[in-house]
Amino acid sequence: MSSPAVTVLEALEAQLYARKGADAGSSYTASLYAKGVDGIAKKIGEEAAETIIAAKNPDDPALVGEMADLWFHTLVLLAHRGLSHRAVLDELARRMGTSGHAEKAARNK
Repeated sequence: MSSPAVTVLEALEAQLYARKGADAGSSYTASLYAKGVDGIAKKIGEEAAETIIAAKNPDDPALVGEMADLWFHTLVLLAHRGLSHRAVLDELARRMGTSGHAEKAARNK
């Protein structure tokens, strides 16, 4: 049984994939795809900076909103590359129960 969060991610991912072939003028997501990896990555950088700024302020709804923007744009990048949010969830699950220090050291080998 899927959790509500996974259900939301699945629905959003389906929308993102549906817009991959759309005209850039027809949707914001299609316009991001038209910009390619560089444009999408630039937008992720902007959203990350906005998330950092929001984190330094006491306005929790603003932080949640910026984090939603950041997640959205990272999901666009995954879809652009033909990847699913499930790959990220699987990687997080793989890392669970492992020391962050040990996991990072294992990646650097």
